[in-house]
Amino acid sequence: MLSLAGYADRLSVRPGETIGFKVSSKLEGPYAAKLVRVICGDANPAGPGLREDAVEASFSGRHPSRFQPVHLGSHATIDKVGDLSAQKGLTFTAMIWPTMPGNGRRQGILSAYDPDTRIGFALALAEDGSVEAHLGAQRVKTRVPLAVRHWYRVFATYDRATATITVGHVPVRLGVPTAAATVTRVAAEASAALPPATMPWHIAALGGHPVRGHFNGKIEAPSIHGTALAVETIADLARKPVAETLVAHWDFGRDFDTTRVTDTGLGGRHGTLVNLPARAMTGALWTSREMCFRHAPTEYGAIHFHDDDLYDCGWATDFAWQVPEGTRSGVYAVRLAHGEHQENIPFFVLPPKGRRTADLCVLMSTYTYTVYHNHARPEARTTRWREAWTKQATDWGAYPANAYDHPEYGHSTYNFHADGSGICHASWLRPMLTMRSGYITYPDESIRGSGLRHFPADTHLIAWLEAKGIAYDVITDEELDREGVDLLRPYRAVTTGSHPEYHTGAMLDALEAYRDGGGRLMYLGGNGFYWKVARHKELPSVIEIRRGEGGIRAWAAEAGEYYNAFDGEYGGLWRRNGRPPQNLCGVGFTAQGNFVGSHYRVKPEARASRAGWILEGISDETIGGFGLSGHGAAGFELDRTDIKLGTPPHALVLAASEGHDPAAPWVVVPEELLTHLTTVTGLKPAELIRADLTFFEAPNNGAVFSTGSITFCGSLPHANFDNPISRLLENVLKRFLDPAAKFPMPGAGG
Repeated sequence: MLSLAGYADRLSVRPGETIGFKVSSKLEGPYAAKLVRVICGDANPAGPGLREDAVEASFSGRHPSRFQPVHLGSHATIDKVGDLSAQKGLTFTAMIWPTMPGNGRRQGILSAYDPDTRIGFALALAEDGSVEAHLGAQRVKTRVPLAVRHWYRVFATYDRATATITVGHVPVRLGVPTAAATVTRVAAEASAALPPATMPWHIAALGGHPVRGHFNGKIEAPSIHGTALAVETIADLARKPVAETLVAHWDFGRDFDTTRVTDTGLGGRHGTLVNLPARAMTGALWTSREMCFRHAPTEYGAIHFHDDDLYDCGWATDFAWQVPEGTRSGVYAVRLAHGEHQENIPFFVLPPKGRRTADLCVLMSTYTYTVYHNHARPEARTTRWREAWTKQATDWGAYPANAYDHPEYGHSTYNFHADGSGICHASWLRPMLTMRSGYITYPDESIRGSGLRHFPADTHLIAWLEAKGIAYDVITDEELDREGVDLLRPYRAVTTGSHPEYHTGAMLDALEAYRDGGGRLMYLGGNGFYWKVARHKELPSVIEIRRGEGGIRAWAAEAGEYYNAFDGEYGGLWRRNGRPPQNLCGVGFTAQGNFVGSHYRVKPEARASRAGWILEGISDETIGGFGLSGHGAAGFELDRTDIKLGTPPHALVLAASEGHDPAAPWVVVPEELLTHLTTVTGLKPAELIRADLTFFEAPNNGAVFSTGSITFCGSLPHANFDNPISRLLENVLKRFLDPAAKFPMPGAGG
């Protein structure tokens, strides 16, 4: 763990509201905390560098250090346990789909057991991957390892009358045994005792304080019986349940959008999920005839648990800040320091609810920051990459910690769990190392320029607005999702940053309503409005992503698991959901390369077009061949127009990028390809590798300007903000903010 780390209980706050900060310090003596307003979060000395303004705050000063641990691993804790000690026997059973059997660790499946005191009873996987029973200090296992990613009925029984322990497994298909059971039966030790009434119960963990022995894989239909059932009876429980001896039976094929696990037995021994394992997973009864869990919930009765799941670090609050009335809307950060150890925790201050304090609204992509946060890049495994990254961070005075080195804070949805499954949940209730001022995504060894993405890259726009003296308010994705178009209506113009990739349907609804209600929208990025996400109804800090069919994907969802558990809707690309990005902003993701930028070439007809004012004061035919992000305004991820996907027929492409070196390499996004040679459009793949600088008018005097490139904002600070890209954006923004400016729809008069 980092010696000094922290996070906030929210990413955005309004005047009068309070934000809490949670800090873990392993250091001796107090640390210092102060508040700053972030102007630029890019440490690259070729640009403005890290720029911050100090702000007075009630918490400024020194705070005592205390270490706060992180406990990884998902499981269910049963809220109301029963007294098992009076039973004449016990049967613990479940169907499981193990993903890491034989990983050298014990993995609890169903437990009323304390591994610290070795009291109680548990069903688990042993270190060798075989099924085992724990009864007090005694361990009994089959010594026959289970296969990876196969369904089994597993069980452990204790018969008090015969003083015997039985443990075993039987492979199943659609819940029905497909082979004879593997069984081990031994005499119980004389000291054997059933769990006392005070013993906690857990699913997918052994227990202890803190809870450990987490399971990796799917669990379905765990149950407890108050007697030692016969092996034949246990093996056939899916078809012939035994109700008369049932103590508890948890049905995971319900309450998909909650943290509740429901006991369908008479005892009502319901439980609560810890660290958010994945729900709405295909189970042992899945027939593959139905792809949506809402239509066949009994076939989706599994939960996928992981020993590295993390929803909330659960740290206590060290200090809080009630935002004073009159605080300027903007990007802020708490700076922590203790000797050579540094930390910063960015957050956003909004204007008062129902009011605007500027004509321009900057939409900060906090859902994208959250989905990407703590992305452990695979390149970081190599010594050369690590040496280059460390040298650049040291030379620039950039943020010193690399997310790859700190799996204890949980990784991003661009990474895999330890068992190889994709991470589908993200939460901001943990240190977000990649969302730090000065965080470098790529070292200079592998790219040219700052190598920034997401939050630090978006501060290029903030720095430009500050340099130009343009007033702005900041809002975030969370408020847009919750409050909708009413949040945007007061503003003459709304702009995104460099990479607004992840959105809910409510967010797209709000942006479309704003645009069509006369709003002026600027999309200053690439690969935006691409993936569909869902919010948890109980835990608003959590975002879910299912990487379904199509798209540039870090991992692929399993068949039958394309629907979000949180909202029951089909996940994946917005394009696959009938709402391509072109439908909102005229352009959509088309190609990706390394983090290298190029330039735009102005179209011959652009200057004489009805949008020629955008190019006023710019005489060059190529623009943007410079910048802090890959040394070019058009690079890394590119968007283009496509009328078939929703680009308005009257949209104008003023410039298109070129010079994207095939050796980079550049690839067309998968959803554009029919075969390795043919595309959906019929164009050659190389013709789709471009960024289209686009403008179009919208209903009710609205307008849209899109850059089609993720590296565009990185060119704004070039030459002290005096360059053609800066001039172009200033032309757009001045016209968009002008209440007298008119944008009549072509063919609609005017």
